[in-house]
Amino acid sequence: MPERPQRRSIRLQGYDYRRAGAYFVTICTFQRESLFGEIVDGMMRLNSSGGQVGSAWRWLAEHHPYVDLDAYIVMPNHLHGIIVLTEADAAIKSKSLGRLIGAFKTVSSKAINQARDMPGGPVWQRDFYEHIIRDEADLNRIREYILHNPARWSEDEENVLRRDGS
Repeated sequence: MPERPQRRSIRLQGYDYRRAGAYFVTICTFQRESLFGEIVDGMMRLNSSGGQVGSAWRWLAEHHPYVDLDAYIVMPNHLHGIIVLTEADAAIKSKSLGRLIGAFKTVSSKAINQARDMPGGPVWQRDFYEHIIRDEADLNRIREYILHNPARWSEDEENVLRRDGS
């Protein structure tokens, strides 16, 4: 059996991602496919798959008492969100940020694939981008970025139409 290539981690070496704190995440669709709706007049219009993504994102906080959600936006081919991990009760084994994002991807993919009758179809890219939010100014800057993301869609590097020149 051939060896799988070693992937370089993009996570901060030695950092405990179960640690209480705020994290900004970006999760992109497989091959940047626009699955979740469209931008019309600077506003995101979710389709049913986009609605499923929003529901699955909120599910994280509903099922994990140490997870709080701050600003987030579902875009045509990605999600930006701020996830806050709080101190977990000693009786609760908290999951790392990576495990939580994995659970979100599983829940959302299952719902989306069931609706489009494509069991096991790829919805998300394998990894995700994260940024550890360091202070209030950083948090507020990221909130503004999320809030205004739909209005900047025509310049967004995740916009496949922009990259294709369409």
